[in-house]
Amino acid sequence: MSKNRYSLMTAEHVEVEELDTNKAKISVYPFETGHAITLAHPLRRLLMSSSVGFAPIAVKIENIAHEFDSLKGMVEDAALFILNLKALRFKIKDETCDEITVDYNFNKAMSIIGDDLNTNDIEIVNGDMPLATINDKCDLNFTLIIQKGIAYTPSEDTRDMTSEEFIPLDAFFTPVQNVVYDIQKVLVDDNPNFEKIIFTIKTDGQITPIDAMKKAVNTMNQQMSVFNKIFHLDKITSTQNSNGVEIDTKVFMQNISELELSARSYNSLKRAGLKYVGQIVLMSEVEVENINNLGKKSLEELSDKMKDIGYPIDETLDELIAATLKKYINETIHKKG
Repeated sequence: MSKNRYSLMTAEHVEVEELDTNKAKISVYPFETGHAITLAHPLRRLLMSSSVGFAPIAVKIENIAHEFDSLKGMVEDAALFILNLKALRFKIKDETCDEITVDYNFNKAMSIIGDDLNTNDIEIVNGDMPLATINDKCDLNFTLIIQKGIAYTPSEDTRDMTSEEFIPLDAFFTPVQNVVYDIQKVLVDDNPNFEKIIFTIKTDGQITPIDAMKKAVNTMNQQMSVFNKIFHLDKITSTQNSNGVEIDTKVFMQNISELELSARSYNSLKRAGLKYVGQIVLMSEVEVENINNLGKKSLEELSDKMKDIGYPIDETLDELIAATLKKYINETIHKKG
């Protein structure tokens, strides 16, 4: 005789199939009937709208006053040249850098492609992309401003970010080109009514599909963490305290790598002996500010990340919670050696 269930099935399996360098399938299962779509749709939206990438936001071309102008000796007019520039996919090599300005000069007959714009500071992902064809009488000098961002920013908004001599560009930051998902039936304990989500993710090469999914899931977790303040989700009660103090192990015991800080910020925290988010939460604002090699920019980045997960560095924990958390972290470190 069958029995009524009193809890929902929790998905346990994730399978990854790399189709090529920039394309992968990620399967997640099993889900209760109707629950797969509940997760699949918002994750697709986050993949398309919150993945971080790089794009040119403005260009200054010598002897070109506006995008409908032309340059002597260049086959393409300014509008087509700018369109080609916007199609390039950039990577800034310094992970701590949010913006960079690059100058270029071409003064001999050649067909310019994306690879010709590679420098010590930036890399062109789609290096075979054609940009312009010039003859030996052309002197093509231009300056690009490249920024880090998410989603899409129209030229009307980038106009205010640069000086008047620059032509503002529509900035397509997102490195995720396409995300589709398929929901299929999957058998669990002779029950064929469970579901599997199969995501197919394609990126432009600035980021791998796996990293894109990781960042989307992390973003979803951060957005949902606000409810922890009221509903005390995923908490355990300390048996060591007569007051039944609760600590949020899901957040506090995250490795600091899950904050997705820049390499410089992460390395500063690591060198300071910090491994868990809870260790940062236990520190006072002054102690955080005095972490060696944590500069102003890194401090601002860390402050923003801690605020996102609901524990700003300028706020202190209740004394009992802090004491329980400190003991829990010390015990965890001791157990793991």
